[in-house]
Amino acid sequence: METKDIIFELRTQKGLSQDELAEKLYVTRQAVSRWENGETVPNTETLKLLSKLFDVSINTLLGSPRTLICQCCGMPLDDTSISKEKDGFFNEEYCKWCYADGEYMYHDMDSLIDVCVGHMASEAFSEEQVRAYMKDMLPQLDYWKKYKNLDGAEKFEEFKKQLMDEINAMNIEGMPELKNLNALVGGYINLEYRLPNGKTVKFLDDGATYLGNQLECEFGGDRCFGIAANMDFILISTYEKDGENPELVVYKKR
Repeated sequence: METKDIIFELRTQKGLSQDELAEKLYVTRQAVSRWENGETVPNTETLKLLSKLFDVSINTLLGSPRTLICQCCGMPLDDTSISKEKDGFFNEEYCKWCYADGEYMYHDMDSLIDVCVGHMASEAFSEEQVRAYMKDMLPQLDYWKKYKNLDGAEKFEEFKKQLMDEINAMNIEGMPELKNLNALVGGYINLEYRLPNGKTVKFLDDGATYLGNQLECEFGGDRCFGIAANMDFILISTYEKDGENPELVVYKKR
């Protein structure tokens, strides 16, 4: 699909007239008309505004001429997995798991590989094969090529250590020492906890990225500890396989 058709489709889906779209983009109705007639293509700054307004990437607006992959983990990217900056604009270089709220979530390649092994290993692709593949592929990506020059890495690692120190200082019975925190998307860890009145509640945002981990209980059994945290709070829970029967242990504002 061409850019002219994509803009027309997105505009009509949103129920906007050409005049209304023009007003939101600070251009004339004639400019919108020329885009939709295929006479011209929006400039870079206008494409950014269209991208944010319609919640699609610039790559999508241009008819997907590029095959996007995350330059940190290598996963294919689409509009549902592309990261965003703090101002809401897409960052088409990374997935939302590797780059969230303006922060790079991985500063250690081995930690990223450990997470990928957990998600990618299967009967057809063993853990050893996944690990070997990732160790060969990751150094070829832009993030790891320029990693030493990225700002904020040291500060982010200090924040992670501070979080781990706070969590370990709680001395929760049965929970082993926390030694690592990984980037976790809320939608995968947002469990429903039952309140005393019988209602259920979720504490996380499905679309947000948190730092967390899963730890096996020191007392054995089927239950695990789950940890999710960010700048504002620390959440610790226990649950059975696949997040069944969750119980909230700690929800602490920071």
